[in-house]
This record gives sequence, C-alpha cells and structure tokens, in this order.
Amino acid sequence: MNRNIIVTGSTGNLGKSVIEKFKREGFNVIATVRPGNTQEIEEADDIYEVDVTDEESVEAFAKDFAYQYGDIEAIALLVGGYAAGGLENTSIEQLSRMVNLNFFSAYTMVRHFLPIMKKANKGSFLLVGAKPALQPEQGKSAVAYTLSKGLILQLSELISQEVSGSRIRSHVFVPSIIDTPDNREAMGAQNYSKWVSSGEIAEAMHYAASNPSLKNMVFKLYGGM
Repeated sequence: MNRNIIVTGSTGNLGKSVIEKFKREGFNVIATVRPGNTQEIEEADDIYEVDVTDEESVEAFAKDFAYQYGDIEAIALLVGGYAAGGLENTSIEQLSRMVNLNFFSAYTMVRHFLPIMKKANKGSFLLVGAKPALQPEQGKSAVAYTLSKGLILQLSELISQEVSGSRIRSHVFVPSIIDTPDNREAMGAQNYSKWVSSGEIAEAMHYAASNPSLKNMVFKLYGGM
C-alpha cells in the first residue's frame, strides 16, 4: 500500500529536497503548485494546481484527494516567504501578506485535511517555523515574518490538543538560515558552511514522519549557528 505525502511549495529549494527524499524512501508524492505554474516536478507522482491560501481551492483539493487516494501519511507544508522590517516600518498590509503566505497557507491545509487524517487515525503535519519566532531578539528586524511564523508554532500546539490520544501528529521544523542560491545572493559574504541545507531539513522531516513514537516535536535545525 502506498504511503501518500502531499508537498506544498514544491517548486522551491526545500520542496524539491523534500520530494526527492520521500520519493527515494518509497512514498507516493503529490505536489501542489500555484495555479498557472507550468514548472515540471520530475519526482512527483501527481501534481495539483492549488492556491493554498484560498479556502475554496483547498477544500476542492481535499475532496478530490480523498476520492483519489483515501488516506495520507504526511503533509509537508512548505509555502512561505520572508520580509524584513521593524515595528515602526511594518504596515498592516505587509503583516497581512506575511500572515497570508506563512500562516494561512498552512492553516487552510490543516483545516481541510485533518478530517481525512481523523478518519484513518493517522498522519503527520510537517510545518516550517523560523528561529526568530523562538528567539525574538533575532526577529525585531523582521517583525511581520516573525509574527507569522510564531502563529505556526501555536497552530502546531493547537493541533496536538485537538488530536490528543490519536495517532495523528504535528511537528515543526525550525531552521536558522537555509542554504539556498537565493539566500546566498541576498546575504552576501557569509559563512555558508554554518547554514542548514534543505537536504538536512528533508532528512529530519522523513525521520519524524516515519517514527510514530515521536509526538508533536519542535526540531531546531540551526546548522553551525
């Protein structure tokens, strides 16, 4: 029987690493892309165009998934983005954008796929937090980003309360700086060897999803920082 995993944010660097890892380990990979995105994802077994920040789009996807695949082993919720800015120069519009991208993209998926997991009494939500959400002194220059990622940590705690006593789990993976081409370009001259790789995060996600004894963990993936 196939073990199904959904990967959102599948065209990003982390998404590609997660897809490659889980496919290599025998999972059936269902990737989501933004509507209109024509980028190929060679390792994915199936691809859906879904706006994961839109309630109706996710609801339709969940219904189709339940009909096509039945149950689900894991959902890697990888859609997200970064924005700099302190308290005095972060507008409500900027905050709303970060909350929409980093939090609503996960919340809509949790809301509509939790019933599928409850029906099978199994499944793992794999969420992505951020180091500044755990260490606010690092978040003062990226207020909207930090607040939105803090909501992810709270969401995971609420999931754990909702599914207490079941075989459903929620894990948060908290990287420092992920070593990607975009981050290298944005950060300039840095010691990249201290950053965490997307492959390392993918390994941690597979470990968590494949070990039912792990319940509602926060994985701090800080590399050498």
